[in-house]
Amino acid sequence: MNAIPMEVSDDRKVTIVIDGEEYDLVFTTRASKAVAAQFGDLEHFGDKILNTEDYGTVVDQNLWLITLLANQGIMIHNLRNREHPKPLLSEEEVELLTSPAELSSFREKIFEAIQKGSKRNIKSEAESSKNAEVG
Repeated sequence: MNAIPMEVSDDRKVTIVIDGEEYDLVFTTRASKAVAAQFGDLEHFGDKILNTEDYGTVVDQNLWLITLLANQGIMIHNLRNREHPKPLLSEEEVELLTSPAELSSFREKIFEAIQKGSKRNIKSEAESSKNAEVG
C-alpha cells in the first residue's frame, strides 16, 4: 500500500504568507465546484473577476478566493496529519491580517494556483500507440 504524501506537491500549490504564516493555495476539485457555484462557470470566471470595477466587490472576491484556496491546503494537511490539525481560515481573518497591497499581490498567486490545479497532462492511448515501435 502506498503512503499518502505529507505535503501537497509543488506542482499543485502556490505558497503565500499571511501575517508571517505560510499558506498553500491549492485548487482542488472541491474548490472548482465552489468557484463554479460562486461565479457561474469556470471558463469565464477570470474575466468576471478581472472586469469588475467596484473596489468592494474586487476585495470581497479576492478574500473569498484566498480563503477558499488556503483552506484547501489546510484541509489536505489535516487529512494527512490527523493528529496535528490546523484551524481553517475565515474571510474575516484574512481581511484583518492582510493589507490592500498584499491582497492585490495575492491575485496573481490565485490565478497561478488555479492554473496549476487545472493543468492537464493527459496522454491518449492513441498517441502512445502511435509512437510505439513496431517489431
